[in-house]
Amino acid sequence: MTHHSEQRELPLIQQAIIPIAAFAAAGDQRKLAHALEQGLDAGMSVSTAKEVLVQLYAYAGFPRSINALATLMAVLPTRAERGIQDVEGAAPSHLAPHGDELLARGSANQTRLVGQPVSGPLFEFAPAIDTFLKTHLFGDIFERDNLDWQSREVATVAMLSAIAGAESQLRSHLLISINTGLNHQQLQQLVQILTEQVGGDTALRARTVLAGL
Repeated sequence: MTHHSEQRELPLIQQAIIPIAAFAAAGDQRKLAHALEQGLDAGMSVSTAKEVLVQLYAYAGFPRSINALATLMAVLPTRAERGIQDVEGAAPSHLAPHGDELLARGSANQTRLVGQPVSGPLFEFAPAIDTFLKTHLFGDIFERDNLDWQSREVATVAMLSAIAGAESQLRSHLLISINTGLNHQQLQQLVQILTEQVGGDTALRARTVLAGL
């Protein structure tokens, strides 16, 4: 029985990703530094932490991503000075393709994650944003295999929870999270971690949107 309940819990590294992603998206560098310390102490690799913070640019913009990476860069040497040897982790096993192949790969990734091809009037109104989504987010980022898709979606849900006005996208990514294999109990745990470790409007948004699924 214990074995089954453990299976229903998010892995420790995914649990640690949640506050890192939320504080990075909110731009709270002090709390992000603390969350990074906790994540690294739990065994998160430097590569995983970097990957989450690089992915942030697709949801909160380059300024938040760059500032968060600078915080990680500042945290690591202070840990080394304390004699802590953090695991570097893996780099992506291959480079993302370019041009038409990248667009095709990104479109296929998006379809797999969402569960069906994505189209609609907005993407016809502004086809550039459709191309950017498919090539940059679902192509360049999701082709990087040093962080699995489920962990990327855990990070995305936490990031979008921290962004006011992104409830529609948060709902979409909660559904994508289910497509990656997360169950409702794990999503409830994600919200609980946001409630306990982040709080405020971030936790409220996540709780409200999840309840409406």
